[in-house]
Amino acid sequence: MFFKNITMACAAAAMITVPATRVSAGSGDFAAGIVAGVVGSAIVRNAGKQKRVVRRKTYTKKRAVVPSYVRQERREIQTSLNYFGFPAGSPDGVLGRRSRAAISNYQAHMGYPATGQLTDYEKNFLLQSYNRAITGGVATSQLIAASPSGPRGLLTRYRNEAAGVGTAAVAPVAPATTIVVAPQPQVLQPQTLGGTTTTTTTVTALAGAATVGTPQSGSLPSFMGKTTAVSLASHCNQVSLLTSTNGGFMTADTMVDTNLALNEQFCLARTYAISEGEQLSSKIQGFTPAQIAQQCEGFGPALKEHVAAMSLKPHTAVLQDVSSFVLSTGMSPVQLAGTAKICLSVGYRTDNMDVAIGSALLLAVLGEQVYSELMGHHLAQGFGVSKRTDLALPWYDMGLTAIENGATPVFAPGQPERNALLRKASFSLASNTSAVPQVQPASALPIFKVDQ
Repeated sequence: MFFKNITMACAAAAMITVPATRVSAGSGDFAAGIVAGVVGSAIVRNAGKQKRVVRRKTYTKKRAVVPSYVRQERREIQTSLNYFGFPAGSPDGVLGRRSRAAISNYQAHMGYPATGQLTDYEKNFLLQSYNRAITGGVATSQLIAASPSGPRGLLTRYRNEAAGVGTAAVAPVAPATTIVVAPQPQVLQPQTLGGTTTTTTTVTALAGAATVGTPQSGSLPSFMGKTTAVSLASHCNQVSLLTSTNGGFMTADTMVDTNLALNEQFCLARTYAISEGEQLSSKIQGFTPAQIAQQCEGFGPALKEHVAAMSLKPHTAVLQDVSSFVLSTGMSPVQLAGTAKICLSVGYRTDNMDVAIGSALLLAVLGEQVYSELMGHHLAQGFGVSKRTDLALPWYDMGLTAIENGATPVFAPGQPERNALLRKASFSLASNTSAVPQVQPASALPIFKVDQ
């Protein structure tokens, strides 16, 4: 193209510079020269236009500036993930695909929903655990060496300790009416008293305990001692390890263990409940998390009898009793529901089952029936209530039916196939109730005739 333009320009110049002798040849030649000059000039101008380069302005979209403190926190998250064996790459403060995958692995290890996005609780626990491990020095190295999971085992250990699992605790002082039988009572040699041979057993009571035969008015003595409550947090840790070992959560098609499938969904629902309550708590002004937890402890004694009734009454009777309690509080339904969601989170986080189950009962009565699933889990597994798989099914059905009728799921809302799994597992569990003790009505009490 360039050589073509040069050729055209030269031809135009040659036509313009016509010799003077040719001008006198006649007017026709002169007119032809003028026409040639005009044409040549036009060609030159056209060639010049073609040489011009049109430059367009380009605009580059500016990237959002990430504050320095946010980038620094992200570096700390990446450093912590790398330390505990979740490779997040170089700590550059950019949470890219590799960092998100590391976060998902961390969440799966801890039994949280593997979303790749850290909640405030998950983030704070990760960073605090890292700082604790770093300051532990040699002791931390010994714990890592002794753990089959390596550095990841520290996270499980720290969470168990926070929940009071596996740590030495001071034995609580028995109440005044509790009598504790010594594990190995001392049996004295038979003695003859008035011709009758008797055997005396020594019973050791804790300090402050009442003697046999003198219980306080209005209370019953307990001869079996206080049993240690099983930690739901510890249970969910074990379920999480099994889930990781099996390669992920069971589905309705891959379910081979009904009990494990329900436990996986139980612990998943617990995690979502904790997260939801923490988000609501962050919006409360003027209260610290410790103060909120202290206030929520009042749910336990207030609803304890309704929680205990779950193991004895049908779900309709329990809901009716809780409805009467709601009316007696004088609180608006919206206010009470928000409080119940916060206290549900606190109850699960602190392993206070009376608070957790009582809060879930309130939510079910207040129209949020999707929370009824939690009562099904507690009855099916025996956490906070007596294990009654026969009574668990109606609670499961109540929560699942609500979702099928259009209610918004609150536990794993991005997994619509979860309902089918719970339906299949709960029906399978309820079909095997032969080993579940049934409560006999008063009319079915045995009657024995004693000869005088």
